[in-house]
Amino acid sequence: MFVIHKIQGILMSRGIFKQILFVILAYTLMAGCAKVSSPAGGPRDKRPPVIVKSDPVAGSKFFTGNKVEITFNEYVVLDKINEKFMVSPPLNKKPEVSVKGKSIVVEYEDELRDSTTYSFNFQDAVKDLNEGNVYDNLQFVFSTGSVIDSLSITGNVLNAFVLDIPETPLILLYRDLSPSAVKDTLPDYICRAGKNGYFRIDNIREGKYNLYALKDQDNSRNFNLSDEELAFLDMPVEVSPEKNYLPVKKDTSKVKILKSKTSDTITIKGEYKLILFQHEKKNHYLTSSSRNISYLLTYTLALPPKDHDFEFSIPESAPSSYFVERSRNKDTIQVWLTDTALYSRQVVNTIVRYPFTDSTGATISKEDTIPMRFATPRSPRTMAKPARYTVKTNLSAGPLRPGEKIVIQSQTPLRQPDTSQIRIYEVKDTVKIKVPFSFIKDSINSCRIFMNVNLAQGKNYLYIADSAAFGNIYGESADSTGTKISIRSEETFGKLVLNIKGYEGSRIIQLLDNNEKIVRETRMSKDGKIEFPQLDKGLYRVRVIYDLNNDGKWTTGNYNFKLQPEPVSFFSKELEIKENWVNDEDWDISIKNFKKLKNIPRPSPGR
Repeated sequence: MFVIHKIQGILMSRGIFKQILFVILAYTLMAGCAKVSSPAGGPRDKRPPVIVKSDPVAGSKFFTGNKVEITFNEYVVLDKINEKFMVSPPLNKKPEVSVKGKSIVVEYEDELRDSTTYSFNFQDAVKDLNEGNVYDNLQFVFSTGSVIDSLSITGNVLNAFVLDIPETPLILLYRDLSPSAVKDTLPDYICRAGKNGYFRIDNIREGKYNLYALKDQDNSRNFNLSDEELAFLDMPVEVSPEKNYLPVKKDTSKVKILKSKTSDTITIKGEYKLILFQHEKKNHYLTSSSRNISYLLTYTLALPPKDHDFEFSIPESAPSSYFVERSRNKDTIQVWLTDTALYSRQVVNTIVRYPFTDSTGATISKEDTIPMRFATPRSPRTMAKPARYTVKTNLSAGPLRPGEKIVIQSQTPLRQPDTSQIRIYEVKDTVKIKVPFSFIKDSINSCRIFMNVNLAQGKNYLYIADSAAFGNIYGESADSTGTKISIRSEETFGKLVLNIKGYEGSRIIQLLDNNEKIVRETRMSKDGKIEFPQLDKGLYRVRVIYDLNNDGKWTTGNYNFKLQPEPVSFFSKELEIKENWVNDEDWDISIKNFKKLKNIPRPSPGR
């Protein structure tokens, strides 16, 4: 009996176990079915969204509505739509662009022009929600008349002087050929240049137009600020069926694809080249005043004062309690306060007289009372040792170049050096021979002095400055120092020789480093050879300025006088200079505004 009950208990337990196991499996299956997930494996979706319908239909005629809706085959999002979306011809009030599910909706209040072809250009602002695949260069075109205009215009934009690609300027096309149209009215057609400087305006009506490029600072879509960058052509362009660039794939004669080793060189060549420049500044005003150190006041002007006053004073303070230094072009003054009682004040009231251009365009003398504040920094919880006063020299950079002076530099005005504590020796084996020297003050910078000493190539020298040999006007002194000196031999330099031809007229040849900073420059009045000796090894670039007005410098353009900026061109490649080597190059400069070099990353103002 006991055995029977035991068997029945085991069977019952197994039955319960099976029931429990069945419930667990069922629950797992249901949970798995309820979970929404992407199937494992398979290729990633790389296809952009596809338009499945639109209202109105693309290419519609006699359209009179105030809303456009474009629907895609998947959900989409907008990227920087306020920057990228453009309507051509432009509307007075910018349309509202929004996303509703799989659709983009464009709504506008302006009444559309009669018999006009409109193009809504989204550039690359539309992409799908999941993978971010971009619908590149999305354009939606319709007409309020019986014709869809289909002509085009292409070109390229470059910054003047550096010939780099500007950051997506506007391209403006005006049927009104009067010079004031670009200042007072909206353009008839508009687009934005691409990242490679290439632009293309489609759906244009046949006719003559003025063509401009503009870096628009106030979103007005016209040239109404004097410091906006502008480019213009000397003559109107003719838009005709003979210059039709549509469709892009069939147009092989006008739009040329150039193969290039550098990814950021212009690869698409349009018909028109626009050189973007900024006008020369004309308005005088005080741009800044600062007191970052208790004893140093700095004031800066927008332009050199020339014949106008730029004066400074401190009321009720003796002139001996400070002194003033001016920059080379006189547009900046630095005031060093020398009286402890004066620079220990939290606020120093100053009077500055400077040139100022008023609303009528007249330049007058303006006087301002400017309080200069300096707040003593809070003391840190852990007391740090005050930084020791130091002076720097160019001796730490290695051997000096032939003829190079020794430079002593301080962050504060230097007092007269104690020459009894300074020696220079010529070292011959174990013998030291004293070498005479003198000091020359920098005429515009009291923080720098030059040591005038005659040092020869092939000889070794020792420079010694004892403690307190150098100090500043505030009583601080530098520690002692000693440095070996030598002069570089000619074998450590390279030379560049350029045989320049192809142009008649004055030109300026500039040797640039790899970052396009000017190393040296020379003027030429005719074709011929020039030499740049004693060059450090490395990569260089060369630029020519076509000095049309023969003033010895590059001159920017002026739209009011219909003057283009002076053209420039670059040598077609970087030049490698090696030690003890002469690089001899021929350079035909007959092509203006030419550059085939990669861009230098920088904010370029176009001048």
